[in-house]
Amino acid sequence: MKMESCQWPGDDVLMKKYHDEEWGVPVFDDKKLFEFLVLDAFQAGLSWRTVLHKREAFRIAFDNFDYKKITKYSEDKMLSLMSDTGIIRNKLKIKSTTTNAQAFIKVQKEFGTFSKYIWQFTNGKTIDHECKKGDAPIVTTAESDAMSKDLVSRGFKFVGSTICYAFMQAAGMCNDHWVSCPQHKLVKRP
Repeated sequence: MKMESCQWPGDDVLMKKYHDEEWGVPVFDDKKLFEFLVLDAFQAGLSWRTVLHKREAFRIAFDNFDYKKITKYSEDKMLSLMSDTGIIRNKLKIKSTTTNAQAFIKVQKEFGTFSKYIWQFTNGKTIDHECKKGDAPIVTTAESDAMSKDLVSRGFKFVGSTICYAFMQAAGMCNDHWVSCPQHKLVKRP
């Protein structure tokens, strides 16, 4: 088979780096999972490129995605986030970050880690969709539907099935690299 990388990163250097080093790599660290949850919530209605290019500004604005600090954000901090031109200034998405941080901690208390909770939706394994060039992109699955429904029931915001599926791709819960992409074999788990 001729090796051909996924085409979605295009010629964007940052997108290529993200594709080659992060996308689809299984993540079990709670802090990193929270970061993806935040970034994917901000992606709603926007392109991943837009969010990725603001990632460092998000990291600074949201205290390096420290969910414990985020739960304690004051009204003044929320107002300062709304005036931060480095991030996406959407009041509902900013507010959802604090709401989601609170819900995240509750899940950790119940399950021990957020990772244990979230990976249950794929039975602890990466789903390999064996995507090929020309396949229609997958935007939701039964797993992302179930994840969305459960997250909503636990008080999370901006966690529709499409956002959950993007989160699953980012966190390596599914491997949607083309089978011809060199990254496909690198992130594939036994």
